[in-house]
Amino acid sequence: MTETTPPGDDLPPATGTARHRSIRSFVRRTGRTTVGQAKAFEDVGPAYLLPYAPAPLDFAAGYGRTAPTVLEIGFGMGEATAHIAALMPDKNFLCCEVHTPGVGALLKRISERGLTNIRIVQHDAVEVLQHMLAPQSLDGVHIFFPDPWHKKKHNKRRLIQPPLIAQLVSRLKPGGYIHCATDWQPYAEQILEVLAAEPLLNNTAGSTDGGYATKPHYRPLTKFENRGIKLGHGVWDLVFERV
Repeated sequence: MTETTPPGDDLPPATGTARHRSIRSFVRRTGRTTVGQAKAFEDVGPAYLLPYAPAPLDFAAGYGRTAPTVLEIGFGMGEATAHIAALMPDKNFLCCEVHTPGVGALLKRISERGLTNIRIVQHDAVEVLQHMLAPQSLDGVHIFFPDPWHKKKHNKRRLIQPPLIAQLVSRLKPGGYIHCATDWQPYAEQILEVLAAEPLLNNTAGSTDGGYATKPHYRPLTKFENRGIKLGHGVWDLVFERV
């Protein structure tokens, strides 16, 4: 637990202050939206972007159907998100990302691949979790390659902390899962420790392979990940289920 983040539903707002820095699901980055991404905002944005509102989200209204729903926190440029959504058309994917180029890129992929089971909230996922998701409303959570905050003095800024996991678990249905992946071993070790300490979670990997899971078939190898593997970098997947 961080010194600035109380447990459970008492997670502080994502804005924070200079003296009391709260956990956010993102880091501010600069980037330029391409012409194609801007066009995707115009063409398909109205159908696939859900506005942030501090009120429970009606999944049936948002997707036009009732289906198992998976939350993704931080999807980058949406490569893995689009792949997984195409592979699992029977599931709804609620995807949170604050960076406009990334949102535009995923909207472009949605248009190109004719995907209908993705909705995007362009807002901090911590606040979406706090205010838009009802208890036991999710069937899964994906957190792929969150910022590792390499320097030890910055470790407290990492997203995966006990208060956030406790709140995620409260939004999971029994049998729902949390799937995290990282290419930074110290962060993998911290994630494993945090998830293992949550009493309502069970490690699907058991005690084999140090508690790390075999990469699930649905998570693709991204270009970035492939490059890292060629350089000898490791990738660690962790999959825990709510009991």
